This record gives sequence, C-alpha cells and structure tokens, in this order.
Amino acid sequence: MDDAPPHARPLVARVAVEVPLAHLDRPFDYAVPAAMAPEVAVGCRVAVRFAGRQVGGFVLELADSSDHDGRLLPLRRVVSSEPVLSPAVARLARGVADRYAGTLADVLRLAVPPRHARVEREPAPGGPPPEGRVDASVAARGRHAWARAGGGTTLLTRLAEGASPRAAWMTLPGDDWASALAAAAAATLSGGRGVLLCLPGRRDVALVDAALTTVLGPGRHVVLTADLGPAPRYRAFLSALRGQVRVVVGTRAAALAPVRDPGLLVVWDDGDDLLAEPRAPYCHAREVLALRAHQQGAGLLLAGHARTPETQQLVDAGWVTAMPPARAAVRAAWPLVQVTGGATSGSGRDPATGAARLPHAAFTAVRSALATGPVLLQVPRAGYRTRLACQDCRTPAVCRTCQGPLTQTGADRAPQCRWCGRPDPGWRCAACGSTRLRAPVVGEERTAEELGRAFPGVPVRRSAGESVLDQVPAEPSVVIATPGAEPRTDGGYVAALLLDTALSLARPDLRAGEECVRRWLAVAAMVRPAGAGGVLLVVGEPASVPVQALVRADPSGFAERELAHRRAARLPPATRLATVEGPGQVVRRLTDPAAVRELTGTGWPDPVDLLGPVDLGSDRARLVVRVPWASGAALVQILARLQSARSARKAEALRVVVDPVALG
Repeated sequence: MDDAPPHARPLVARVAVEVPLAHLDRPFDYAVPAAMAPEVAVGCRVAVRFAGRQVGGFVLELADSSDHDGRLLPLRRVVSSEPVLSPAVARLARGVADRYAGTLADVLRLAVPPRHARVEREPAPGGPPPEGRVDASVAARGRHAWARAGGGTTLLTRLAEGASPRAAWMTLPGDDWASALAAAAAATLSGGRGVLLCLPGRRDVALVDAALTTVLGPGRHVVLTADLGPAPRYRAFLSALRGQVRVVVGTRAAALAPVRDPGLLVVWDDGDDLLAEPRAPYCHAREVLALRAHQQGAGLLLAGHARTPETQQLVDAGWVTAMPPARAAVRAAWPLVQVTGGATSGSGRDPATGAARLPHAAFTAVRSALATGPVLLQVPRAGYRTRLACQDCRTPAVCRTCQGPLTQTGADRAPQCRWCGRPDPGWRCAACGSTRLRAPVVGEERTAEELGRAFPGVPVRRSAGESVLDQVPAEPSVVIATPGAEPRTDGGYVAALLLDTALSLARPDLRAGEECVRRWLAVAAMVRPAGAGGVLLVVGEPASVPVQALVRADPSGFAERELAHRRAARLPPATRLATVEGPGQVVRRLTDPAAVRELTGTGWPDPVDLLGPVDLGSDRARLVVRVPWASGAALVQILARLQSARSARKAEALRVVVDPVALG
C-alpha cells in the first residue's frame, strides 16, 4: 500500500460544511474517492451529503485515517480544485467565530466570496506587473506626514526591514494620510511582505486606491469591496490568493482577504461604525485585524484623525505604541479654534448668542472667509426641518392620527408625519391652540436655504444623503455637508463651522461624545492651518469636554479621559459585554442561574451583571450581560453553548452580539 501513488491511497477530508447551526459547528470527516483524489486539496470547495441533502463545504485538512467509528460518506464532488481557503485564513476565521460566539460557517461566508467559474478559468498573468513610475510629489507628501508623527520615520524603516511594528497614529490637519498609508505599503513591500488596508467607506477606499496607484504603480494592488459585483470581486480575491498582488485595500469585507505573508495590517478610522459587520457574528474589522496580527505575526497600524477608547486601551496595555507628534508640529498644523453660541459665551454685541443657531460670529466668520476661498458648514441632520414644535409653547408637533413626530421636507410643503406619512396642513397645537410652527432641529437643506439668502451671489453646495460630493473647487463658496459627507478641496477650507453641536452631543448613546470628536476632527483636518488664516468655529458650549478637545488640540487626551470614565463606570471597552435578544420568555429565563446551568452545563461567570431584560415588543426582549475583561472568554463560551443547545433542539436562534458598537 505504501508504494501506491498518492492519489490511490485512501484519504479522509475534514470538511467545514456550510451549515450555520451552532451545534454542528465542527469539521466532519468524509472519504475521498480515488477518482477525486488528484483534485482534492486543502482549501478547495466540495459538495457533500449532509443530513439528507447536498451542501457545500471547504476542505480544512487531509488525513490518512479518521477517528469516526462508522463508515464514512464519500465526497459527492469537487466543486473547484482552487484552494480558496488558505490555512491561515481558516485559522483566523475560527478565531473570529470563537471571539464573537458565532459559527465558522458565518465567518467563512464573509471571508470567501461566491465562486465565479468563468473568472476562475481565466489565464493567470505571465508575471508581476512592471514597476510603475512613482509620483515624486505624492511620495513626498506621504513622507512629510510620517515625519510629523512621533516615530513615523522609524516605523517606515522597520517595515522595510521586515519587522512587524504595532502602532497607533493620529494624523494632523493637512496630512495627506492616503499618501502616507501608500508610503507605508511601499516600505512593507520592499521588506518582502504583504499589506492589507481596511477602510470604512467607498470614498476612503478611492483615496487610498489612487495613492497606491501613484506610489506603487498600476496593477500592483487590488481593491476588494462587497459592492464590486460578483466577477470583479472574485477576480480581485483570486489575485491576492494566488500571490499575483501583495497589497489589498478595501472596506470591512477585506479584513479576511487572503494576503500572503502579511507584514502590515492597517485600519483607518476604527471608530466608524461601518467597520462593524451588521450580520452574524457581528465582528469588527479592528478586532479581526488585531487577532490576525497576533496569529500571523504581522504589523498593525490603527490610524485616524481621532483615537477610540479601544485603541487607547491597547496603547495603555503596551500592545501598540502611540506616535504622538511634537507640540510644535501640532501648533503649526492646527487651525484657529473659536467657540461661540454657548450659554456662557454671549456678549453685549450679540445678546442672543446663547440661543442662536447661527450667531453673529458665525456670519462674520463666513463673510470674512469667503473673500479668499470656500467655507464648510457641518450640519448633523440631513433634510429640511426634521423636527417641528409649537412656536408659542414649544410643545412637540405630533400627528393627529398616530402621534408620530411631524417634519417638513420643503418650504412650500405641508407638515407630514415621519411614521405614517400623512400630511397635516391644518395642524393646530393641542396645548395652546397656536398654528405657528418652529423647527428645533434643522437639516442641511434648510441651512443651505438660509445661507443662500444671507450671502446672495455666492454658490451654495450641498453634500448629503444620495448626493455626496467628493471634491469642490478652491473658490469662494459655501458648502453644507452632513457628517462623513464633507467634500475635499485643494489647499483646504478657509473656515469651517460646526453647527448644532449640542444636538449631536445630546444623543442617548454611550459613544455620543466620542463620535462627535471623531466627526469634528475630520472637519478640522480639512481646514487650513492658523498660520494660513484657517479658522474652525464651533457653535456650542465652550465648557463641553468634547469641545475642549478641539480647543486644546488634544484628541489623545480626550481618548485617555474617555477610557478612564469607562473604567470607572465599568463600561466597554474596560469590560466585556454582550446583548442577547430573542423570545421574551426565553430571555427572561437567562436571569435564573439554575436555568442557565441547565442550558449550558455551567453558569454565568462570577461576577456578572445582568441588565434587563428590556421588553422590545412583539413578545421579544433583550438582556445585557456584563463581566470583567478577564472573564470575557468564559462569557463567550457560555453564549456559544447556549446557542448550541437551542440549535440542537431546533429552537429559534438568539441574536447574540458580543461587544456591540451601540446598545440602542
């Protein structure tokens, strides 16, 4: 038997079947028919018989024997001999599933795109693409940004030497961060290793894509996003899998991309909720790439205009190194920050400053800046008048049919309900009988209308919703944008205004302050430095801690303070937390220690805080489970056992989210 050719030997394939049931979350052994042996490889797609039907799967391992006592079922067919699931990605996927109390099948659905047979049969390129001509100006901008970061030049040197540094980098206003990331990718490639860059949205990916093309040359990287389409996405995936390119840039869909020998993993703006997967197992790209860096010995760069408490915790633990810029560089790069409109900021000249949405100082700043260039206004809400109230008694205006909030979509349109959509042209206040309406919450459309009247003859551009601008001319104009939709302009904005900051900070969300600082810093990064006349005007309360982070140009200090408050309040990321949502009767049983032991064979970790359950309506409830950080792994194991027990009984799966971005 030992002299038989390899394909004639009896083989056993350990297969991860594409069945997302928790109690079946393990490999299954199948016999490899002799005729199929030449085609079967670790990582290839196969079809197998499972529970009386044919399902797909991936070969995780090939062995000479099985521990299974009975006769093994044979593989039904080899769907493709292409090894699309590398051992490194398979191990990472298993780790992600274990980290989030999910199943391997759910993670593999994110890691490996659907097969496209025609693309798979396309001939491979004859060799690596030729070296492109590097744009010297772009490369210089990237090096300049790293030179202003503390230890940035050393980081590039270490990457070029093949080392795996882990760092947290906060950019300064005016930094060409896309070119800087491209320079880091080029340094890593020169050290003989691959690069994966994960960014929140399409606009960020487009910026880095362009920078990589100019720094590395065309054809030396691929873009991998979920909205590419089946054929382009699978083609990009295969290019990375086969080693034809060593650099991958994309959205959260790229976090599990099969980059060979990764030397640098980059997460840009990790506070953006677009990096959190909305489908099971609800993983976050930052955590996926941190786990990948640990497993595969890669470098990790957490970069952005701000720093999240999660990143600050890694800095405090010494797992990543902060790269603070010199204060002289900060002062040279930062715009002049002014605060107006707070309860304590009124003046004799403008006694209504504390109540005005656009106080006198705001109009003065806009008028002055328009003499030399564009002005940006960030408005936290899209639409026209997104909330309405009685002008006389301030009672919120509600629909007379369903009691939903009234809104107005245009100056010549009647108020209508946001819930049922019914117009209410004859609205009358139920409290005082007035027919006059005011708008305590105004959207970008109404703001654009007001400023168009205030500055006749000046172009007013809007960027929000489905009409997002990527670039505006460097000429006098007023640009109204919602958070995240701010367009770029060459040379930066002369001035920027942050409107309705109190409204943004008042959101009932654990991360409201953190999110505001992140959004505001993104605006500050687009404004010219103070030495060039750049002004950032904040309409809000000067004593607010998030506003003070801008005034002091100290986002790292804000991150440290935020993390300290979370630790004192025992909130994430200082603790591990999970939400469990499902049928009300089932969720309520989880507050009974005896019931939990019966379902899982053990109890909740000690100590544990059970918050709730909260009634969600339709006979559904949600329970929040909180444990100390050191008990996080035990909590996840118990949640996985709970899911497995319900799955084995064919009961409805619970919605389990570990370390949710929001508790809304």
